[in-house]
Amino acid sequence: MTYKSTSKTMSKTLLRFVLLLLASLPFTGPTRAQLEGIIDIHAHSDPDMQPRRYDALDFAKRAKALGMRGAVLKSHEVPTAQLAYMINQLVPGFQSWGTVVLNRSVGGINPRAVEIQAMVKGSYLKVVFMPTKDAENAQAHAENRPYVAVSKNGVLLPETIEVMKLIIKYNLVLATGHVQPSDALLLTSEAHRMGIKSVVVTHPTLQHTTVAQMQEEARNGAYLEFTANPIIPAGQHGSPTIIPNPPSRKPEEWAADIRAIGAEHIIMSGDFGGPNYPDFVPGWKMYIAALKGAGITDAEIHMMSCENPAHLLGMDTPAAKK
Repeated sequence: MTYKSTSKTMSKTLLRFVLLLLASLPFTGPTRAQLEGIIDIHAHSDPDMQPRRYDALDFAKRAKALGMRGAVLKSHEVPTAQLAYMINQLVPGFQSWGTVVLNRSVGGINPRAVEIQAMVKGSYLKVVFMPTKDAENAQAHAENRPYVAVSKNGVLLPETIEVMKLIIKYNLVLATGHVQPSDALLLTSEAHRMGIKSVVVTHPTLQHTTVAQMQEEARNGAYLEFTANPIIPAGQHGSPTIIPNPPSRKPEEWAADIRAIGAEHIIMSGDFGGPNYPDFVPGWKMYIAALKGAGITDAEIHMMSCENPAHLLGMDTPAAKK
């Protein structure tokens, strides 16, 4: 590679970062305009078992002030239906939902844990995640660590089917968690057969799911979740204000997948809250700027961040953006 081509590549990288940085500046007016109507289906916050950048109350207050409609409060280890109940009491006008993630902390694929959370006052449990940190996948096998299986020999386990029946009974959302792509396909196919109305494949690109597999999941009626963190740069402690570490994926890769699958099948989410990622406000602005820079339109961003999440969660779907 010549000096000239190297310099040109570095200039493009720096220009992209400058544009993303400008998009993340916290001016009140533009920020509200950019975040208006967003529903984040993947929001981490305290109290949790691992460090978080802010607590759920701070997150909800600021999100509401900036025009966001709601969020799904996620913890890998702790069910959040009770937390969602309290946040809805303290921040009316901002809809919070709870989750239960079927890791070992709740007994793995445990139908009783799901049913108990569904019966918590307020009925704020909304999303049931298949295992995440304890999922059976290539990483679990490589590290030789305990895992929670959802299938055996290509067939979903009876307890997995029981959980799916409860998802129908309580009108919940099935999220595939960090399971391997073959298991996600089993889950979406069975969910389609059983008539589960709301299914989301949890950040499939991070589970090394192929475009063909994602297209099949979309045909089964599932939404595909595309999280922000892999395509936005972040420096030490998630700061967007210093020369960043490069993102692990390029925005153009996200854009190509969106084009191949169709924005109508995709949900944008933050997955913010961790100390090594940006605060959700500049994070969302950088995410939107990155996708727009890769050719995704305002109408598509509105569909993926406002309309599709509303449909998944059973909310009134806002009018499409022209």
